[in-house]
Amino acid sequence: MPETPATRAGLRPLPANASPSTTRAMSAPLRVGLVGAGHFGRFHALKIVASPRATLAGVHDHNAVHADAVARETGAPVLALPDLLAASDAIIVAVPAAAHHPIAAIALRAGKHVLVEKPIATTLTDADDLVSLAARHRRLLQVGHLERFSAANGALSGRAGTPLYIEATRIGAFKQRGTDVSVVLDLMIHDLDLILTLTGSDIESVEAIGAPIVSAQDDMANARIRFASGAVATITASRVASRTERRMRIFGPDGYVTVDFANRRLHVIRRERGDPVPTLPGFGAESVSWEDHDALAAEQEAFFASILDGAPVAVDAAAGRRALAAALAVSHAIAESRTRMAASGLLKPH
Repeated sequence: MPETPATRAGLRPLPANASPSTTRAMSAPLRVGLVGAGHFGRFHALKIVASPRATLAGVHDHNAVHADAVARETGAPVLALPDLLAASDAIIVAVPAAAHHPIAAIALRAGKHVLVEKPIATTLTDADDLVSLAARHRRLLQVGHLERFSAANGALSGRAGTPLYIEATRIGAFKQRGTDVSVVLDLMIHDLDLILTLTGSDIESVEAIGAPIVSAQDDMANARIRFASGAVATITASRVASRTERRMRIFGPDGYVTVDFANRRLHVIRRERGDPVPTLPGFGAESVSWEDHDALAAEQEAFFASILDGAPVAVDAAAGRRALAAALAVSHAIAESRTRMAASGLLKPH
């Protein structure tokens, strides 16, 4: 079967007849350039410096103060973007979401492997362009869905079973960072990515509601998603809550799983598994806790392993596009709901 851009972009080891630039990229230490030296970019820089498999080739940011601060902390030079590309085998893109596509596209066209923070882009057209560019230039493209590399996801893996109904809540206090996009692209997309992975099914319909509270974008959102498999998910996200809460409940034909991400606890009620439950004959209970590990370092090391060792990309461009498509479907449903409420007089202008 012929390959498509989606199956090639970030899913196969580099070829034996690699070009000279690719051969250089496959010899450690990997030279990694960072574009974006803000809050999250700084953490990326520190992880690169600490990695035995990579070296920080340089830092670029349109904000000279941010770039200089990270450069001083890491010892890496501040470089203009063309110079950074020339000095690097791979680029990590940690700029605001609206700039993900243009910066990642420039890096891919320059023949660099790319790790772009989530979301992969802000439109499906731009996401498809990145998939195509990665395939055309035969470079790896990984999307920074950090939750995939968390200890919590490791504990959940293999215990969720076949989901019939999923409830997810991700709320926290307001922070100015991230408000260039809605709470759907900022926070909910984490749970959308996990739920898409758990269900393994296409989305059939979405109902959603949301509202801007503090920022110009939606700061809270609730979505009910029905999948082609018949499974249903209800997801709540807010960045204007008075407390932090990150929970998920997964119900299936053989039991259910509750996950408290914030307190690092997972509880399973499953048929014929775990300690007997007196009130549920034939069912057992299992409680699991975990120690957090450095998910960002794990994400980077997976990226480096894909380039240096030919390992499969953990979160490839197709997965990033899927999560983006789900998030945009929720955003579209919110807009439709707002229009209906305004037409009925339920929603008043500020």
